[in-house]
Amino acid sequence: MSLQQEIIERFGVSPQINEAEEVRKRVDFLKKYVTDAGTSGLLIAISGGIDSAVAAGLCKLATDELAAETGKPYMTLGVFQPYGEQADIQDSYAVAEAFKLKHTVETNIEDAVNEISLETEQAFKQLNIHRHISIPGKGNVKARVRMVTQYALAFDLNLLVVGTDHASEALTGFYTKWGDGAVDITPLSSLNKRQVRQLARYLGVPSSVIDKVPTAGLWEGQTDEKELGISYEENSDYLEGKPVSDDAREKIERQYKKTEHKRSAIPGI
Repeated sequence: MSLQQEIIERFGVSPQINEAEEVRKRVDFLKKYVTDAGTSGLLIAISGGIDSAVAAGLCKLATDELAAETGKPYMTLGVFQPYGEQADIQDSYAVAEAFKLKHTVETNIEDAVNEISLETEQAFKQLNIHRHISIPGKGNVKARVRMVTQYALAFDLNLLVVGTDHASEALTGFYTKWGDGAVDITPLSSLNKRQVRQLARYLGVPSSVIDKVPTAGLWEGQTDEKELGISYEENSDYLEGKPVSDDAREKIERQYKKTEHKRSAIPGI
């Protein structure tokens, strides 16, 4: 078995999907998990990107169905988490409006991130290192502060934190360890980016979100494809078992091996 086949099997990506069946399967998955865990619903951070938009739509369907079936007030809480001024924050609100989310909050992470960054730089000075925290390092702080805030809310509201990671991100390790990768449940994990886009259209995600260039939004000018050097089309083709260029295959498989620590349990002895 080739490495490509091993990876496809590991992530469970299908070469083709039926949108209605995929939505039904993932909504049922969320409903069962909420019921089994005895929680009051789901928390989803809505970034303004397509992945969180699709996850938000699935969460809202799941908690609406649970509420209708049980008569209990299950909720989906949408959380907006800008760092200072977020240029596309209107897209986060558009997603909430599209799915008629009744419960949303905005938690600005700027002060917390800047304070942690300052403390890190003070630690550098003690090591006789005189520089600012790196841009990627500060980006990771942003991702982790967002999750700390989400879990603080989820704990007191008895909610499960929903992740937006999918197979295309897992393949390349394109997420922050213990940041956006630290969640309770991931309803998109066996979909590639192309298939997430299919579900977005099916669910009615706003076109401004669907057509946006994918970015983690951790620093100015960052885009997923530019940072990785791999297009999501090539990534999705690879996960569907289709032929890709030798260059794309080499980059994908190198990144997969390099980021295995993110997908594995904490090692110990």
